[in-house]
Amino acid sequence: MPQIRISEAARFLGVSDDTVRRWTENGTLTASKDSAGRLAVDGLELATLAREQSHLPDDPSRAASSARNRFVGLVTGITADKVMAQVELQCGPFRVVSLMSSEAVRELGLELGSVATAVVKATTVIIETPQGKGLI
Repeated sequence: MPQIRISEAARFLGVSDDTVRRWTENGTLTASKDSAGRLAVDGLELATLAREQSHLPDDPSRAASSARNRFVGLVTGITADKVMAQVELQCGPFRVVSLMSSEAVRELGLELGSVATAVVKATTVIIETPQGKGLI
């Protein structure tokens, strides 16, 4: 099983190292020493906790859709010319960028600080691991 260092686990969950250490002390996560003697947690156990703890903001559109990848966030950047625009959203820790027509930006009423949902439906999603390894 992959072992994830405490600092990396904290980064993946968006919490502090101390929070992950408290979770190992109270039994929420099981800690062990990795090959370098550092405190680590099991990758599968961490992934399970991450899924259980995830809470997405409500999607303001409430639209029925076949797309499962929905990222609700705040508009943090708009670069537009006469025809095209680049819109940036900050969705939790993730930056999502969309290219669309400037007309669509106007029609959607997008402005800096407004709430929007990025909907992604793709047949290709590329998965990478550090240095081709399954371990961090």
